Amino acid sequence: MTNCCTSTQFNPIYRMKKFILLATSVVFMSFYSTAKAQAPVLGSTANFALFSTNGAVSNTGLSHLTGNVGTNNGSSTNFGNVDGVMHDSDGTTMIAAADLTIAYNQLNAAIPNFFPSSLLGNGQVLTPGTYSIGQTATLNNTLTLDGGGNPNALFIFKIQGALSSAASAQVLLTNGALACNVFWKTEGLVDLATNTAMKGTIVANNAAIILRSGVSLEGRALSTTGAVTVSGVTVRKPVGCGSPVLTGPAQPPLGTVVCYTVFTGNGSLTNTGITFITGDVGTNVGLTTGFDATKVNGKIHLIPDTSTAQASLDLNNAYTFINNLPTDIELLYPAAFGQDLVLTPHTYQLNAATVLNGKVTLNAQNNPNAVFVIKINGALSTSTYASVELINGAQAKNVFWKVDGAVNLNDYTKFKGSVIGNNGAVIINNGVQIEGRVLSTSGGISTFGINAEMTPGCELLATSSNTAATKEVQFFPNPFSTVLNIKMENADGGSTLTIFNAAGAKVTQTVLSQKTTSLPMKLPAGVYFYQLTGKNGAKQSGKLISRP
Repeated sequence: MTNCCTSTQFNPIYRMKKFILLATSVVFMSFYSTAKAQAPVLGSTANFALFSTNGAVSNTGLSHLTGNVGTNNGSSTNFGNVDGVMHDSDGTTMIAAADLTIAYNQLNAAIPNFFPSSLLGNGQVLTPGTYSIGQTATLNNTLTLDGGGNPNALFIFKIQGALSSAASAQVLLTNGALACNVFWKTEGLVDLATNTAMKGTIVANNAAIILRSGVSLEGRALSTTGAVTVSGVTVRKPVGCGSPVLTGPAQPPLGTVVCYTVFTGNGSLTNTGITFITGDVGTNVGLTTGFDATKVNGKIHLIPDTSTAQASLDLNNAYTFINNLPTDIELLYPAAFGQDLVLTPHTYQLNAATVLNGKVTLNAQNNPNAVFVIKINGALSTSTYASVELINGAQAKNVFWKVDGAVNLNDYTKFKGSVIGNNGAVIINNGVQIEGRVLSTSGGISTFGINAEMTPGCELLATSSNTAATKEVQFFPNPFSTVLNIKMENADGGSTLTIFNAAGAKVTQTVLSQKTTSLPMKLPAGVYFYQLTGKNGAKQSGKLISRP
C-alpha cells in the first residue's frame, strides 16, 4: 500500500523552503505583471478629445477643445470653434468605435497589483501600476501620480462602478509622469464636478460622461455607450508617448517682400499720426505718404521702383502658395473667432468674414519651427484690444494669415504674423502693435499711429541695396528699470539715441560714442520706442519697456 504523502513533506525545514519558494514566486509574478503592464492601443481614437460610440456629444457655454469631437451614433452640438475636426456617424467614427472597443478590452484585461480604497485623493501619492477598485470611486482634494523619474511610467485605474469628483479636486503629475500614460476605465457614470483638474484618458463603459463647468482635462473623455456632456470646460488631448510632433504646413515663400513691413501691390499707402516701422514700406501702384523717415528703420518707397515691382510678383506667388495649401481643420464659426481659442500647428480655414474677438493663442507644443497658417475666405477684423499670443515656442515668423477681403485691425490690437491680404483695403488703427507684416496684393493701406516690426528673414537678402537695415545694436536688459545698457558692435563715434513714449513724444536723447554704454534711466513704467541714428545715417528702431 502506497502512502499519499511522504515523510519529507511533513518535515518543518521542507515546509519552510516551500513557503519561501512560493512567496518568491508571488513577488516575482507581481513584479512581472507590473513590469509588463502595457498601455492600451487607442488607434484612431487617440485623435479625439471627446467621443462616444453610441450617444450624443453636447456642449453648453464656452469650451476650449484640442482634438476631434464626435459620435458614431448620435450628434455633436453647440461646440463653437474647436481645434479639431467634428465627426458625426461617418467613416472616421466607425473606425474610432472599433478602436475604442479594443482599447477598453485591453484596459479591462490589465492585471491589477494595487487595491486602493474607493476614496482617492486627500493628499494621496501613488506610484506606477494598475489599480483596481471594485466599486464606485470618488476623487477628493489632491491625488498625485509620481512617475519616479520614468517618462514611461504607466498608471491604469480599473473602477467597477461610477467615478465622481468633488469640486476643485485635482490630479497632479510629478517626477516625469505624463497624462498620455494615465488611463481611467469605469463601469459606470463619470461625473467630474466644477473646476476639477483631471489628467489621463477616461474610458466609460456603457455609461455617460459629464464634465461640469470649469473642468480641465489633459486627456480624453471616451464612452463605449453613453452621452458625453460638457459645459464650459477645457479638454486637450495629451502629447508625448509617441504621438506625432506637429509641424504644420510648409512655410510660404515670401521672396523679396520679406523685407517689407507694410506693402501693397496696387493702391495708395498712407500714414496719419506717429508711426514706428522696422522694415520697408511701399506700394507698386500709387504713392506712399505720411511716414516720418526718422521713425522708419528701413526704406520708404515713395514711388514704385524695381524693388516694389519684384515684391509685388513675390507677394502674388506667396498668396498662390498659401491659397493652394490643403486645409487640416475648418473653424466653423468665423464670427466668433478668438474668445481664448487655442490653436496648434495646422492649416486652418474660415469660410466667411472673420472677427477676432479677445484673444487667440497659438501653441507650438515646444516645436519652435512649427508653422501656423490661417486661411480666411472673407474679410478680417478685430475687436479693440484684441490679441494674438504665442506660447510653447511659437514664433511670429512662422505665422501666416491669408485674407480674401478687407482687413481692419482695431485700436490697440496686438497682432503676430504676416498678413497676406488679397483684393481688399487695409486699415491699421491707432495703437496697433504688429510683429510681422501687413501685405496686400491689391488694395489701399492706411495706418494711424502704429508700431510694426517685421520678423526675421530680410537679412537673408542683405545684398540688395533696397532692403531694410538689420539690427547691429543690442539693448539690455529689456524690460529695464534704472539702467539701460547699449552695446554697439560697430560704434561710429557719434550715434544718436532718441527715446519716445507711447504717444510719440521725445523723452530723452543721447549721443553714444562707446562700444558699450550704461545709461541711468528714470522713466515711468510703460512702453517706449527708440530710434538710433548712426553717424553714417543708418537707423535702427524698436521697443523698450520700463518696469517699476
